Amino acid sequence: MQQQIAVITLGIGDLARARRFYSVGFGWTPVYEGEDILFYQMNGFVLGLWAKEALAQDMQRTVAGDGPTAPFALAHNVATQAEVAPLIARLVEAGGELLRAADAPPHGGMRGYVADPDGHAWEIAWNPAWPIDAEGRVTFAL
Repeated sequence: MQQQIAVITLGIGDLARARRFYSVGFGWTPVYEGEDILFYQMNGFVLGLWAKEALAQDMQRTVAGDGPTAPFALAHNVATQAEVAPLIARLVEAGGELLRAADAPPHGGMRGYVADPDGHAWEIAWNPAWPIDAEGRVTFAL
């Protein structure tokens, strides 16, 4: 079976608040906006932001509180170490919550964490061993 992800969909509480975080904070432009959903075309997959009640109904699952139920993080890698802290600051200004300020992990590079307005954690990272191509695809390399 092919290793790929087609869509990642996050349940959100407020579409306008989420749009501000992703469009202003990251600078991304939605490719589709509906009454209760946004889609962003990414590099090889689509990121969906869907009203959590509508997503839960579609999944036939009950909504259990705010935010994700178990720790997980999505990651956005940047091309240089100098880009990490300013992007984290911009995301916080756009409504995110600082979880961890930019610092150097023991394995090298630079990273920090920001939660979007619905509690979804994003790692903002620079890893010198993981090159990013012109289309924004990260390659796992040791």
